[in-house]
Amino acid sequence: MKYLPVLVVEDDADLREALVDTLMLSGYAVLEASDGEAALAVLQQHAVGLVVSDAQMQPMDGYTLFRHIKERYPALPFVLMTAHGVIEQAINLLRAGASHYLLKPFEPQQLIAEVEKYLLPEPQGDDELLAYSAPMKRLLAIARQVAPSDASVLISGPSGAGKEVLARFIHRHSRRKDAPFIAVNCAAIPDSLLESTLFGHEKGAFTGAANVLPGKFEQAQGGTILLDEITEMPQGLQAKLLRVLQEREVERVGGTRTIKLDIRVLATSNRDVQGEVAAGRFREDLFFRLNVFPLSVPPLQQRPEDLLPLARKLLDKHANAVSKSRLSLGKDAERQLTAHSWEGNIRELDNVMQRAAILAAGAEVSAADLMLDMSGASADTGTMLPPEEETGHDMKAVEKRHIIDALQACGGVKKLAAERLGISERTLRYKLQRYREEDTGLA
Repeated sequence: MKYLPVLVVEDDADLREALVDTLMLSGYAVLEASDGEAALAVLQQHAVGLVVSDAQMQPMDGYTLFRHIKERYPALPFVLMTAHGVIEQAINLLRAGASHYLLKPFEPQQLIAEVEKYLLPEPQGDDELLAYSAPMKRLLAIARQVAPSDASVLISGPSGAGKEVLARFIHRHSRRKDAPFIAVNCAAIPDSLLESTLFGHEKGAFTGAANVLPGKFEQAQGGTILLDEITEMPQGLQAKLLRVLQEREVERVGGTRTIKLDIRVLATSNRDVQGEVAAGRFREDLFFRLNVFPLSVPPLQQRPEDLLPLARKLLDKHANAVSKSRLSLGKDAERQLTAHSWEGNIRELDNVMQRAAILAAGAEVSAADLMLDMSGASADTGTMLPPEEETGHDMKAVEKRHIIDALQACGGVKKLAAERLGISERTLRYKLQRYREEDTGLA
């Protein structure tokens, strides 16, 4: 098994060299930093599997460095090197989530033993999830570590960044991989139906309940349930969900029999969940029940090394869908892709690659095929427009028609329509307001 590098943080140059040599002679890849600030700079550029840091450094000591790492990379293992006189601070660090500490002076074998125990392996993506950037390599390494357990995982990140893809990755690498994976979009189901959708209902439980319906929790029995966009769930239902998660049993709406559950629970949100808790919109006890293991998917613009590999993969998918032979990206197309802001993240990229696969006249996709610089559509929205040759007022009319069609297809739910269009909900609301001001009669 291949492992990620160890980051050694030590301000004493001679001791740092000795630590690096010890690890390299044992076959480990090593990165080094002379203080906490330098270590944080290394972590921004490289995927690291373990930080081994001195406690007493200037200007940023090991304790402060740990707090920064815990905030930015919460699951990254951290081992502190400290002296006997300050062991109490090291113990406090363990309580705060550090992996372990080494008391100076220590033997080389002690260092190697700690590294063997805590070092994260090199992440191995699969056909569904690619990782070339440091943030994604680090995320996948941690996801692989948590996957075999039954710990609840709360995945945060912006819309379209791939939160559900990561959830499916965790399921595929868990002991439940051969059992069902059931995803429920809490934002897409009307509040009046969400309870019976999740927990099921008995015949006659309410008007229209003509038959017994097992809920999504029952359907996930033995496997994994994903509660997508969990922060959109109404507060009344949050309390019932909390009880199900605590007791690991569910009672159908209108029923009296409890059904024992054997499931793994994953959840996602594109909001700041702690902010939602502070604002009183999300239950704190439910947050702690779900947030056993937090993971954060970075936006695409923070993962530039992933952009072109993802684009090529999506282009292959859409080329197959329209019965075209393998397409490649031209240099001008690659330059335009890398210069784009990608506010819609991977969902926006997917739309652009679908466009390109349809429009490409030859074996190579050009910048024009991407249609990223069209008039009538913001360069950063990724709006999916039909390929007709339209300009000026006609192009705006096509865009408006496309948005209205998407809203109708999604039953008027703006969040779903925005996802379907590959734009942010804020952009959609802005466009709808503009249409209202133009007196289109759109409600």
